[in-house]
Amino acid sequence: GGQEPGGPGGGGHAMKMVPNPADGRIRVAHIITRLELGGAQLNTLYTCAHLPADRFELHLLAGAGGLLDSEAGRNGRFRLHLIPGLVRRIDPVRDLIAFVRIFRLLKRIRPAIVHTHSSKAGILGRWAARLAGIRVRIHTYHGFGFHDGQPRWLRRLLIWLERWTIRTTTHFLAVSRRTLRIGEEERVLDPERAECLPSGVEIDRLARIPRQHRRLIEEIQAEENCLLVGMVACLKPQKAPVDLVRMAARVLLEVPEARFLLVGDGILRAEVADRICREGLQGRVHLLGWRREIPELIAGLDLLVLTSLWEGLPRVFAEARAMGVPIAATRVGGAEEAVVDGRSGILVEPGDVEGMARRVIHVLRDRDLRRRMAERAKEGLERFDIRSMVRRQEELYRELLEDRSLKDSPALARAG
Repeated sequence: GGQEPGGPGGGGHAMKMVPNPADGRIRVAHIITRLELGGAQLNTLYTCAHLPADRFELHLLAGAGGLLDSEAGRNGRFRLHLIPGLVRRIDPVRDLIAFVRIFRLLKRIRPAIVHTHSSKAGILGRWAARLAGIRVRIHTYHGFGFHDGQPRWLRRLLIWLERWTIRTTTHFLAVSRRTLRIGEEERVLDPERAECLPSGVEIDRLARIPRQHRRLIEEIQAEENCLLVGMVACLKPQKAPVDLVRMAARVLLEVPEARFLLVGDGILRAEVADRICREGLQGRVHLLGWRREIPELIAGLDLLVLTSLWEGLPRVFAEARAMGVPIAATRVGGAEEAVVDGRSGILVEPGDVEGMARRVIHVLRDRDLRRRMAERAKEGLERFDIRSMVRRQEELYRELLEDRSLKDSPALARAG
């Protein structure tokens, strides 16, 4: 329903905002690069499925080929639109095709709000939304497409693209205070139109999951008294999975009863498998591949590890804390906001394999320390309640639609 949105320049007189005249609901389109098995994707799917159905009509646009495509397509709470050509890597031809497809979809769907996630979808989606005359355009920074490990020219190009796209954005969200701070320092967001909204998890449900230690031990055919250390991550450079194997080799010299689990898959799988063989760790470091029962796997661990080189705010931190599992991680992204070093876990500098190994050995050798960390981990978890995350997004959508400075825009008044 609704009238045809105006062009980028707008025109005419402001009209009463009618998001979806057919039933009074507000039509919202979320756009994400690909539905991989990751925190940004899971939180976006949760948002689309849990915004009140009587108040919102939800559409989700995503690049085709993600592991969660089928699951998203079966969800009756929102409409999924898969976009061939929307991919992570820079590809000018495919990016242009994806941009045109997003623009045409938005013109057909005519949402009142476009909410983008991830770097590629964030840039293409916000510009397409602006061109389509949609005047409420929100972007969530779950992390950044640029990082220090990139060639300088590429990092500078990606930062320039983000800065160039600021003008298309009504409001910015960042999953951690550190992400927000980096965004301000790199000038890729406007702090006057930005806020921190942490990635949420289902705290109550996670807290009820029983300990799964014995089940995991049986799966990997390990001894009953072994200590399970696990990492849940895509096997890509950002997560530094080879560092986990190197750390495991050092830990196993001192704590031979430990076993390491790597849950996930990706382009570095062959390199990780090769390193396991070279270190002689077959049967002691296990590659479990992609799994959907992530909380149940975390519930079986004695220690959760993350060796990332850069991050936004991994949702596995909040998941582990809700289930009373201590954490050993690198001090990147929002890690210090989710893990209190020495209290709910341990933090080391990224790339410090030896330092992490020493501290992991200390934690594994001290059962009472692990128990104290597990108890403290559950303190102050309210900040990561996923229901609060969805409520804040609902409030924000209504605030922006009711903002007179936006509402008076002819293009916004006609959008919907």
